[in-house]
Amino acid sequence: MLVIRPIKKTDFDALMLCAVESGHGFTSLPVNDELIQGRIDHSVDSFGRDAQAPGTEGYLMVAEDTETGEIAGTTGIEAAIGMDNPFYSYHISKVVHHSRRLNVHNVVEVLTFGNNYTGATEICTLFLRPEFRGGLNGKLLSKCRFLMLAQFPEKFSDVIFAEMRGVSDEDGNSPFWKWLKEHFFSIDFTLADYLTGIGQKGFIADLMPKLPIYVNLLSDEARAVIGQVHEKTRPALRLLEKEGFTRRGYVDIFDAGPTVECLRQNIDSIRRSFTARVKIAEHSSAQDYLICNSDFQNFRATSAKIGVDEERNEALISQEVADALSVKNGDNVRLVSV
Repeated sequence: MLVIRPIKKTDFDALMLCAVESGHGFTSLPVNDELIQGRIDHSVDSFGRDAQAPGTEGYLMVAEDTETGEIAGTTGIEAAIGMDNPFYSYHISKVVHHSRRLNVHNVVEVLTFGNNYTGATEICTLFLRPEFRGGLNGKLLSKCRFLMLAQFPEKFSDVIFAEMRGVSDEDGNSPFWKWLKEHFFSIDFTLADYLTGIGQKGFIADLMPKLPIYVNLLSDEARAVIGQVHEKTRPALRLLEKEGFTRRGYVDIFDAGPTVECLRQNIDSIRRSFTARVKIAEHSSAQDYLICNSDFQNFRATSAKIGVDEERNEALISQEVADALSVKNGDNVRLVSV
């Protein structure tokens, strides 16, 4: 059984392993001791604050195998991005060039540099190690965040978004960045991605073109990957789209991967989730649920077959599940069917 819990300071080696295995382009987990330790420390501090409004908190969690104690992956939420460090993105829009006299009418796409997601909540840092991919593990790692958003809405923004990894090759080279590098930056994509991951974003404001970029002036290779996702990211994108996340024309400034967003109350798993009281008992239900407790600082979530007694508003769970969630009879839990 996998259980989602807040990351602890003793999870450094496990998180570093996730960073190494995630490969190039996973900006939120660069292979850097100082950054990894910083993310852990910030998360431990954030879980201890009991924030009543979204701020600079970053909540990082891990999936732990209850049998072996091995860490299977990681997932996270940034309560309100852009509050301490600027968050940049490109927005794709259209510009019309029209001359009645010459009978010319051209509609062209442009990329406009901005900070439009400032204050929004970002779901991020989702990585499941290959040997654990199967069953409900991927859904648990992704959707446990929606259970947290539903159970503790005061800690998060109304707008929830996710950046999807864009197209890059096995060495981490991005066709979109290649064009930007030739004209504006003169540094490799992996270095730019790394500097962003460790919080050194000053070079972006210094060197990024401030005026809109005409898409038709980009190379064919760069144009082809705008709004496209890395092949390893497609399952995560499909899952979010089923939850109601959509594209609104925003892409990453480095690899042009798409950003998807949804209002918190419109996310499918949040709309369908419900609360019930725990009853530890045997049951014959074959219905799978994702379930979390109601203790934020000791947050736990897992997947299990659960019986639901709607008349009594009870969730019938096994002792094993109760132990995994750190709950007892009468405690409140939140569930969503899968």
